[in-house]
Amino acid sequence: MFRTNKAHPWHGVSIGENAPAEVTVFVEIVPRDTVKYEVDKETGYLKIDRPQQYSNVVPANYGFVPQTYCDERVANLARKSGKEVRSGDGDPLDILVLSEHHIPRGDIILKAVPIGGFCLIDDGEADDKIIAILKGDKVFEQYKEIGELPKGILERFEHYFLTYKNLPDEPSVCEIAFSYGCEQSFEVIQAAMADYSDLAAKLK
Repeated sequence: MFRTNKAHPWHGVSIGENAPAEVTVFVEIVPRDTVKYEVDKETGYLKIDRPQQYSNVVPANYGFVPQTYCDERVANLARKSGKEVRSGDGDPLDILVLSEHHIPRGDIILKAVPIGGFCLIDDGEADDKIIAILKGDKVFEQYKEIGELPKGILERFEHYFLTYKNLPDEPSVCEIAFSYGCEQSFEVIQAAMADYSDLAAKLK
């Protein structure tokens, strides 16, 4: 359908009819970026969040799942870790997408297949990170579970999320409570979809 206005990538793009087994992803950052971009919630355009201060760069294509929201249901899943979790982080659900192919920039939509994730707690807020494979990627499609990935890839992901907000002489505010496989990633995505439905109902 012809449109004269750009759909908001969070609200105006479908998560996909096969979610949670296959989801739409809006890519904000790719590994070659030296600036951290994120979607401006009001306009839907990419904005500069901050220049990357150090050598720590995103290890795969990074973005979010449209029509998801990390609120009470996502927080309840994180609380199963026994950690103190105040709430969800109030953002759409984050996702890292592995592919052998070079994606030149963010502001791109793709289809991805979740294989697991990390229950990240960021200063007391649930901030899950889903790990996925680009749909149709012939190198990475062999991996159906996060535990099947090479150890070095998982260590790179963990290091990134534990340090990406670090500032000099300040303690880290992020911790990975636990990692999980494909089935639990579906549970997290469904919880984030339900949290989004609640949000949408409040905004009507």
